Amino acid sequence: MRADESVPLGRTALRITRLGLGLASLGGLFTPVSDDDAAHTIDRAWDVGVRLFDTAPVYGYGRSERRAGAALGSRPRAQYTLCTKVGRLIEPGGRDTQPIWADPPPGVGPRRDFSYAGVMRSVEDSLERLGLDRIDVLHVHDPDEDFAMAVSDAYRALAELRRRGVIGAVSIGVNHAPVAARYLKEVDDPGPDCVMLAGRYNLLDQSGLDAVLPLCASRGVAVMVAGVYQSGLLADPRPGAPHGYTRVPGELARRVAAWHAICRSFTVPPTAAAVQFPFGHPAVTSVVVGARTPEEVDATARMLAFPIQREFWAAVRSAGLLPARVPIPDG
Repeated sequence: MRADESVPLGRTALRITRLGLGLASLGGLFTPVSDDDAAHTIDRAWDVGVRLFDTAPVYGYGRSERRAGAALGSRPRAQYTLCTKVGRLIEPGGRDTQPIWADPPPGVGPRRDFSYAGVMRSVEDSLERLGLDRIDVLHVHDPDEDFAMAVSDAYRALAELRRRGVIGAVSIGVNHAPVAARYLKEVDDPGPDCVMLAGRYNLLDQSGLDAVLPLCASRGVAVMVAGVYQSGLLADPRPGAPHGYTRVPGELARRVAAWHAICRSFTVPPTAAAVQFPFGHPAVTSVVVGARTPEEVDATARMLAFPIQREFWAAVRSAGLLPARVPIPDG
């Protein structure tokens, strides 16, 4: 599969590439990134054919959106799909409630707000930071933080923006599959066009298959999958590596080791298996992977195109690493 392969975004008029670039890292997630490095990373993604870019106001407290707009502003607007999010306003004097950002702009911080007015203001602020006149996909970010407001006021605002053509698609961005399923069931028709599911459909966690992926498939809701490397654990399982785990639980460590062993036996890079696995499910349109350097973009594009035979996936299933109910990619 190629990074630049273009597919429809579910039932919408939008098209997206199979590989999307997540821009949290370029907002300074855990490690500072310079303006130049951010620009070069987005440029490299463009060069390998990526036309799907995902950011959010909270990523670096506005920094990711500004960098996205600066790098994409000179590109033909019809040639790429830009996603951002609502649910947190970035305000002067706000508290630094997410210390995961290495060097956020001074004097600002996020405030949770899923109200109709808050969503409308968030969109205006995002458009200003981006320097663009429209957003293609707008996610309700972490709706579980205030579900009642997210499923009522926030959705009403997004549905109105969709009707007005300010956005091309309504989406939700979630880390918990049951939250996504509940959201899809409770909003009024026609509902979201898309779901971004982070960390819940990968080689180590297929909980999205229980709650939300079949529902999305039945409703024509597109799924973008993020977190395919399980916070980097599949890419580099060494103790102390930057995968977000201070201590990897024993059972999880054993499963990671088993994946690495079977990948070695077939000469398949674990990251290739990880980035290709979600496409076994028909609801999945794209995988969104973060990067902070052009080299990381190149590596992900290569892994997506790496030839993996069906025999590999059959061996994985025989080894008990994927249950029989989990669909596997075509070899």
